[in-house]
Amino acid sequence: MTTPRETRADRRRATEARILEKAREEFAAKGFDRTTIRAVAGAAGVDPALVMQYFGSKRELFGRAVQAFAASPPEGAGADVFADRMLATLGLKLGGLPEGTLAVLRSMLTDPAAAEHVRAALGGQIADAGAAVPAPDDRELRAALAVTTLLGVTIGHQLLGLSALREASPDRIAALLRPALNALVEPAP
Repeated sequence: MTTPRETRADRRRATEARILEKAREEFAAKGFDRTTIRAVAGAAGVDPALVMQYFGSKRELFGRAVQAFAASPPEGAGADVFADRMLATLGLKLGGLPEGTLAVLRSMLTDPAAAEHVRAALGGQIADAGAAVPAPDDRELRAALAVTTLLGVTIGHQLLGLSALREASPDRIAALLRPALNALVEPAP
């Protein structure tokens, strides 16, 4: 039996996925400002020019990296997989957000254009997360609750500098949030 040949498109998708995985790790560990395209490329085993070719800029790479639900969840994925994906994006956000993102978040309550930008971004995240919610009912509502919970944690950590959030490690925050996220998306008994 012969194995199917890997196409050029398959190799491209695999390389892009590897770059995104390494970018998530770098952004989570170092934050946006201290992460470099060169470091991401080195971790992924590719040339920095290839990262730029695929993603255009560091900001676009970060934007793609924080999209936890860009790929479809594995068949039969449950609440733990959903929580893992949500908490991975939270780790990135606690590592540090780009100044432009922070500026929009700071302005969203007073500037209609900033509010619309955040609403659109969150709407996309909620739609993507909703498709991955294992519960068959209220998928969009459950996803909206999960996404906005993490938004609140991000605002408390990044913008308000709440000491309880700043002093806790991202792993500790994730461990405490995991049961709540699982409860939000598990099907009712």
